[in-house]
Formats: sequence, structure tokens, C-alpha cells
Amino acid sequence: MEIFSNPDFWGPNFLGVPDVDALVFAGLAFSAFITTFFGAVTGTIGGLFLLGIMALVFPPAVLIPVHTVVQLGAGSSRAILMWKWVMKGLLPSFLVGSVVGAVVGAQVFVVLSNAWLQIVIGGFIILFVWMPRIASAGADRYRFAVVGFICTLVGMFVSATGTMLSPFVASAAPDRRNHVSTFASMMVIVHTTKLVAFFALGVAIADYTALIVAMIAMAACGNYVGGRLLDRMPENVFRVIFKVILTGLALRMLWSGARDGGFF
Repeated sequence: MEIFSNPDFWGPNFLGVPDVDALVFAGLAFSAFITTFFGAVTGTIGGLFLLGIMALVFPPAVLIPVHTVVQLGAGSSRAILMWKWVMKGLLPSFLVGSVVGAVVGAQVFVVLSNAWLQIVIGGFIILFVWMPRIASAGADRYRFAVVGFICTLVGMFVSATGTMLSPFVASAAPDRRNHVSTFASMMVIVHTTKLVAFFALGVAIADYTALIVAMIAMAACGNYVGGRLLDRMPENVFRVIFKVILTGLALRMLWSGARDGGFF
């Protein structure tokens, strides 16, 4: 037990994680629980909020790969817990599009304008949330193949692309549990294909294993608690919460993009 009384044990490099002490380690693990809980209840938002928190700790080169692994774990536990609700017929075409998006993304080395990216994504979210017929246009297999391609391609650079996917899942899902479970399953596909591409590019995150395991475990707890609340939530309440939150996020993206782009 002498090791636990050593102040150096709790300091930077806690459990071998570079530049992360015990307090930050615990805070990130708890953040995974909270953001995953809200993701399970709202059908979106969790990954984006967690990305913002992790960005306070990690440099960009580490942030996106580590966030991707954590979200893969979080999405996997949610998909497993709610598997009976997953709209499985939508997954094959989404998988094809996602694989193509990862292949293209791994070979595209361009500097994306964050300002314009936020404006475009924010605008599309507003359009698809409030004009659902656009998000449901065309045959499912073609629509979700295109969405899978775009989400994975963009996700190679900005990681949290669930806000782009959510309106399309919402337009196809008859029930809130179909929405949340199918969204989680599709994001598992996105994160898996991204990780394959990252590893092919030589990205190494083994030093963060202890933190990743802790965050995934806490995310699984968040999924369980959030799923129980989702079962008790009226369908109309879920739909209103989903629209309000996604609209708020989209407006924030538009404002941030316009500000960063020098429009005001």
C-alpha cells in the first residue's frame, strides 16, 4: 500500500497516462458517464460535449483518436443494451458508405476551414431537423450510404459528427428507442472505420489505455442509467427535447463559424 501514499503516484502520468494526474483522470471518467447519460436520453449531444471537455486536456493529435475509441466503447454498450430496437436493415448501406469515407479520409491531407465547416454543418442540421421530408428523401439504402460516407469522412478531421447523423435517423425512426439504438449502432460503424484508418496512418494511443478503459466503463454505466430513463420518457417529450437541443447546437455552430470566419 506504500505506493498509494506516495504523492508522485497521484501526480502527472497517473496510471501511465501522459500529463494526466489522478484528479483529471477521475474528472474525465465522470465526464464520460454524464455525457453518455445525456446521449442515451436525447439521442445526440453526448459525443460533442465529451469532445469539448477532452479538448481542455489533450492536444489535437491525441484528442480525436482517443475520443474516437471512447465513443466506440460508449456506442457499443448502448447498441448492445438496446439491440432489439436497432433498425438493422439500415446498417449494411451505412457501413458501405462509412468504409468508403474512411478510405478517402485517410488519403486526403487538406487543411479544412473550421469556420466554414461549422457554418455548413449547422445549416444542414437546421434544414434537416425542421424539414424532415428532406432528410427522408430517397430510398433508405442510398440515403444512408451517402450519410455514412459524409459522417466518416468529416469525422476523420472533427471526430464528433453525430449531430450530422441524428436528423436522418430521426426521420427514419418510428420510436425514440429505435432512434437512440440505431444512432448508436451507426456511430459504432463510423468510429470503427475511423480507427482502422488512424491505425493505418500510424496513430499510437497505447499510453492512454488505462484512461480509455475507465472512460468506457463509466460510459457503459451512463448508457444503462440513461436507457432506463428513456424507457419512461413519453415519445413527444423525447422529440421536443431532441429538436430543441439539436437546433441549439446548430445555431451555436452557425454563430461560431460566422465569428471565426470574420463575418462580424
